[in-house]
Amino acid sequence: MTLQQLRYVIAVSEAGSVSEAARRLFVSQPSLTNAVKELEKELGISIFIRTNKGISLSKEGEIFLGYARQITEQVHLVEERYVRGGAGKQQFCVSTQHYSFAVNAFVDLIKEYGRQEYDFSLRETQTYEIIDDVARMRSEIGVLYLNDFNAPALNKILRAESLVFHELFTARPHVFVSSRHPLAGREKVTMEELKPYPYLSFEQGEHNSFYYSEEIFSSVNRPKNIRVRDRATLFNLLIGLNGYTVCSGIIDNELNGPDIVSVPLDEEGDMQIGFITHKNCVLSRLGTAYTDALKRHVNK
Repeated sequence: MTLQQLRYVIAVSEAGSVSEAARRLFVSQPSLTNAVKELEKELGISIFIRTNKGISLSKEGEIFLGYARQITEQVHLVEERYVRGGAGKQQFCVSTQHYSFAVNAFVDLIKEYGRQEYDFSLRETQTYEIIDDVARMRSEIGVLYLNDFNAPALNKILRAESLVFHELFTARPHVFVSSRHPLAGREKVTMEELKPYPYLSFEQGEHNSFYYSEEIFSSVNRPKNIRVRDRATLFNLLIGLNGYTVCSGIIDNELNGPDIVSVPLDEEGDMQIGFITHKNCVLSRLGTAYTDALKRHVNK
């Protein structure tokens, strides 16, 4: 077993195909395929499942990949300290629902660990993709929420994918509205009072089940619905159409500006907001730093 073989396995898992991994690594596809097969033969396991539809990690492969990432992370630290003099390129990826505190934590991470070279990714994406990214180890961490409604379904998926949920905090339901919205100055609002206004939510693609929704009370029937893909569009529509969205209530004025405000929603129901990791992986130095930053921002 060589360090190069470990890096090849990681590259294939991240790329989702041998051909794409070979292209990224600037090696021939046969060389990459042979290196992985030789490693599988040496270990006596199948790291990847190969079908006509493509390639995916086996259960044994997921466990092995966790160890491979830990080894390459440690080698990277040694190279950075003694070979490159601290100037090596660092890599880190997180997938998250649309939370401002997740962005703020990412900013803190770059300020603390970003050097002349780094390759960091922040994916604000759909719930299913967050789970899949962490399960396939494309992202080290995924940020999402659970509640009484979605937890039975999502916990079943998390267990099946060998993922663990770590709660950061519990939030009461709120709505985001424009600061000029007729209900913006209220101490709290009801679902009935919100009925005349457009309801905005994040679209979940092919997995548009209520269980994957980013918004609590997703199964409530509303007369006016608008689905979007990104946070900037949602906030622009909140302002332009006097719309609203159901949320955790945490908002960053520096990041989102003064035009969006949070108002408590007069409904029973909590959101357990946290992050998921793969149970077979130990958090890297950057992963630990990012989760520490998350905790700082949600406890402000």
